[in-house]
Amino acid sequence: MATSEDIQTLILTTLDTQGVIENTDSLKTADGNAIPYLAVVGVLNSLASKEMITYTTIERDQFKLTQEGNEIADSGSHEAKVFNAVNPVSGIAIAELAKLLGASAKIGQGKAFKNKWIKKDGDKLVREVESIIDQTQLDALEIRNTGTHSKPATLKDLQARKHVEKVKLISYKVAKGPKFSLKIEKQATDLTAEMLADGSWKTQTFKKYNFAGNPPEGGHLHPLMKVREEFRKIFFELGFEEMPTNKYVESSFWNFDALFQPQQHPARDAHDTFFLLDPATSNHFPDKEYVQRVKDVHSHGGYGSIGYGYDWKIEEAEKLLLRTHTTSVSSNMLYRLAQESKASGSFKPAKFFSIDRVYRNETVDATHLAEFHQVEGVIADKNLTLGDLIGFMEIFFEKMGVPNIKFKPAFNPYTEPSMEIFSWHPGLEKWVELGNSGMFRPEMLEAMGLDPDVRVIAWGLGLERPTMIKYGLDNIRELLGHKVDLDMIQSNPACRLDKKMGKELVGKDAVDA
Repeated sequence: MATSEDIQTLILTTLDTQGVIENTDSLKTADGNAIPYLAVVGVLNSLASKEMITYTTIERDQFKLTQEGNEIADSGSHEAKVFNAVNPVSGIAIAELAKLLGASAKIGQGKAFKNKWIKKDGDKLVREVESIIDQTQLDALEIRNTGTHSKPATLKDLQARKHVEKVKLISYKVAKGPKFSLKIEKQATDLTAEMLADGSWKTQTFKKYNFAGNPPEGGHLHPLMKVREEFRKIFFELGFEEMPTNKYVESSFWNFDALFQPQQHPARDAHDTFFLLDPATSNHFPDKEYVQRVKDVHSHGGYGSIGYGYDWKIEEAEKLLLRTHTTSVSSNMLYRLAQESKASGSFKPAKFFSIDRVYRNETVDATHLAEFHQVEGVIADKNLTLGDLIGFMEIFFEKMGVPNIKFKPAFNPYTEPSMEIFSWHPGLEKWVELGNSGMFRPEMLEAMGLDPDVRVIAWGLGLERPTMIKYGLDNIRELLGHKVDLDMIQSNPACRLDKKMGKELVGKDAVDA
């Protein structure tokens, strides 16, 4: 078998004597064999990279016999086999023909009948002619020898009978390049320190690098991430610290009990919460004294409360779940704040926020998913009032581009008083709910160890609803999940919470825009 060096030498010497190679199919090795296509391509690319040759592609269609077609070329067509099996005098029984020829019997009979070579006589076949010419075999031999056939209709018929298939053959026309030579100079692939030191890089020939190809397309931010980043900017502008929210699996203690949410609350039912099966529980709690205070305030009350009056069980608090709200993170952070205040002997005001995923065991529809994002803010300071919460909400939502808000009394197990937040939508001409807010209860805060005069105001809202409004989406499944349109992700505009866009431009807003 010819090596790459042999093929290089053959191509260069042929070009030197003939000036051009019209078709590489004409190249033969010293023993007269054709050179494999891939070997030729490899050598041509190597020589072209050195500018020693140039080449152009020659494409042509050729027909070749299939396995069945080759069998016909070697031993005759199915119809000829049937004719030859029929005795010139006595004929042959149809059942005997099937035993003798197998599958060829059924295939060949129809064609032999069509050619009027044989006919049926009772339960046997007899000849109608003395001799035949097996044109199908002759056609197959012509295609094998020439790669085509003189009659296009015959080619079409043999293709339909799956005796022939069309293949594309590629060869090359080769000419001398600007740096043609019979001697191949070795090219360097790297610029070395030695070349730089001795100056040999000035005369050295380097191999060209191939940087061809399509530049990779840059990534695209999901609309949720754009709106999320706008919220983060608002929080940072207002001096908030972002809470660590990478703990998606939480204990029922931090998710419910530490928030003064009773163990019989409907939200703690399996129909509303995703509980883990393995591991199902965790006994990793903070100090035992805190756990005991939580138990006491649930069972008997304290800090001005009568409690819920039930037997609080540690087994319920140990259950692991996918957090149902980021308030579980807030309870952790407030407990740490209490411990830091105790250790330092003084309380330091704090402002925390978080934006991350939470999970609810809800039926998926156009406006609900089993997982969604919650935006939450918490401010802890001494002697805060409901007026502070309302005033801060007006500042916060004005930065969101929502200047007109109002509040409605509501109930939450862990905040009192609690308020729902509404905004007037001029396009829809109605008040639209934005989120929830309130002041954490003393049963929650004082049990953690915070001083009685420390108040914590908090609020939360979903990330998906403002995103759907901003980008004009009706179905939340078009925003998250397998139905998301990637073109929408790639082409959606930047988000500005302080500018009208999407469904905010409905009705009257559209005129102003």
